[in-house]
Parts: sequence; C-alpha cells; structure tokens
Amino acid sequence: TVDVYRKQIPPCRDFVAFATYVSFFPQLVAGPIERATRLLPQMLKERKLNAISVRVGWRLICWGVFKKVVIADSAAMYANAAFGNDAVAGPVMVLGVVAFALQIYGDFSGYSDIAIGTARLFGIRLRSNFRFPYFSRDLGEFWRRWHVSLNTWFRDYLYIPLGGSRMGRGRSLLNVVVVFLVSGLWHGADWKFVTWGAIHAAFFVPLFVLGHNRRPEAGWSWRQAPGALWTFAVVCFAWVFFRADDMAHALDCLARMGQGWS
Repeated sequence: TVDVYRKQIPPCRDFVAFATYVSFFPQLVAGPIERATRLLPQMLKERKLNAISVRVGWRLICWGVFKKVVIADSAAMYANAAFGNDAVAGPVMVLGVVAFALQIYGDFSGYSDIAIGTARLFGIRLRSNFRFPYFSRDLGEFWRRWHVSLNTWFRDYLYIPLGGSRMGRGRSLLNVVVVFLVSGLWHGADWKFVTWGAIHAAFFVPLFVLGHNRRPEAGWSWRQAPGALWTFAVVCFAWVFFRADDMAHALDCLARMGQGWS
C-alpha cells in the first residue's frame, strides 16, 4: 500500500496475484520479508521450473532443516539449562548465552533457508536474509548481515520517512535510536525487548557518529578477529535480555555471569 502511494509500483489489478503475494506461505511467518516491488512481478509473469531451481531449492531446505534441528535444537538444550537454573553461574552461564546465540541464529536463518528453498520449488526467488552475521567486524556490519530483509524494511519504511540523515546530525541520531527501539518492540511488547534494542543503539551510535557504520566489507582475515569477537560479545550481551523471562531475570543472569570464576 505504501509503495503504491509512493508510486513505486502500480496498483495490482490481478486479484489472484495480489492474494498470492499477501498469503505466500513460505515467507509469511518469519521472513524473508519481501516487497511487492520484487515479489508481485514474479507472480504476474509465467514461471518455468527447471532442474537447477529444484536442486537449489532442496539443498536450501535440507540445509535449513540441519540448522534448525541439529544446531538450534541442540544449542537450545544448553541455553535452557543455563537460563532455567538459578544455580548456574560463571563460565557455564556464559556458555549458555553463547548457546542461545547459536540457537537463535539456527532458528531464524534455518527458517529463512527453508522458506527460500520452498519458494524456489514454485519458481519464486526470495532474497537472502542472513550473511554470516557472527563474523561481522562491528555492529554496523552485523546489522547489514542479520535479518537483512527486516533491517532494510525498517530503513525504507521508518528511518527514511523520519528524515533519515537529511535533517542534521542530531535528528539522524534520534532516528537511529527510534529504529532500534521499534525493532525491539517488533519482537514483542516487553521492556526486555526494548532494552535489547537500546543496547544495540548504544553501541551503534558511536559508529554512526564516527562514520564507521558503513565501512566496506572487505575479505575476512584473522587480523579482524578481535573486532569480530568484540562484536559477538556485544551481541551476546544483548541476547541475554532477549532470552530472559523478564527484566529481573535478565539482570540476575548478568550478575551470575560475573560469579563463580574461581
């Protein structure tokens, strides 16, 4: 509707194509979030299925199921044991947080792979949604690699309409913070999700001020490992609030992470 209002796409007069776009089941639940500008044209034209699409589709489906069942579900056992036991502290709690980071990546990216692969079996191409986010050198790069379709959606339909970077540095910083807070609310109406978004905003704003949030993604090397480890640590710190039952539970988990190292 917004794209039609902006005249970026003409109104769809084909009810079947429009209904298919709105209800296209592979990506309906968790993404990738597709735009009408990209998906509707594919549904309005004839599609031809070939052996390559079927092979690529099934490969993505199998890889997504592997991420979900083998990686995510296995990591979930350790994450649930750490977050569900008040006696767990120190390095075991830290490992539980890392396990949750693997779990949520396996869940989200695995589902995206299954959705993209299933769509390929119908001759529909969905955009890539996760690009090895835990190898990011800084938080700006992380958000260009994590849930790409959601982040570009927030950019185009929230950040830019708020003024983007066109209304001065102060307003740009405010817009960035608003986007991160709303991205937290998108996951649930709870203070723990707002806090998760606020933590990412707090670590992203310095990069934005220094102009490092859009550094080119050069080839990865071991010299960039310290930056990647720091970014992963910040992301895991924020994941504590995402996984905890509530704010009190999140603060208790953080406190236990600092205990029992002797």
